[in-house]
Amino acid sequence: MVTKRSRALPPMEYRTLTVVVPVYNERVTVAEIIRRVRAAQVPLEVDVVVVDDGSSDGTDQILKTLEDSTVRVVAHPVNRGKGAAVRTGIERARGDIVLIQDADLEYDPDDWPALLEPILKGKAHVVYGSRFTGARKNMLLSHWIGNRFLSLVTNVLYASTLSDMETCYKVFDRRVLEGITIVSNRFDFEPEITAKVLRRGHRIFEVPISYAGREPDEGKKITWRDGFAALRALVKYRVTKL
Repeated sequence: MVTKRSRALPPMEYRTLTVVVPVYNERVTVAEIIRRVRAAQVPLEVDVVVVDDGSSDGTDQILKTLEDSTVRVVAHPVNRGKGAAVRTGIERARGDIVLIQDADLEYDPDDWPALLEPILKGKAHVVYGSRFTGARKNMLLSHWIGNRFLSLVTNVLYASTLSDMETCYKVFDRRVLEGITIVSNRFDFEPEITAKVLRRGHRIFEVPISYAGREPDEGKKITWRDGFAALRALVKYRVTKL
């Protein structure tokens, strides 16, 4: 056991899903991902919060044409990092459930029903989509090794059995996030939120998802340096008092 188990959350009737979409320089893909988000079939009211993290490629102009009563756009004046963008989105979430959706088309909203099902059926309060158990376009070997290694470290440090800690698709009963303070501004958001959720005693339910990975020349932003930052974060949040 890593920590004392937290009290189980009481059952509730879920009505609204907030989808947090962090965006940075994705003018080629952002309109398409919003189209797919709007087309997703889920048994909940969908509230979309797009956080433009200081884009400089014209993404902001495209977002102005996409904003409406269901899609809210929040802008950071300067680029602060994915973690900061997700944090801003969570702060503005209205839904009973919060789902994180990247804007680069690597992750498909068609997988939302499978991601939501364990929460809606009361089987879990946190769900991750695993890229290693579903249909996928193979990622670069270096990314595969890095992702698998970080998941292994997570499992050793936090007594978990995750196959994909770094996945974008993270879904939370909003009550799980209450009282959790996220400080990471970059891609180390992923290990930080995972570590703090696990240390609060919440088990993470994984479901297979499809994945169409990009390469650096296609706009992939995460690098090997972010892997080292994630490793430091995993160790840090294992020993830091919550």
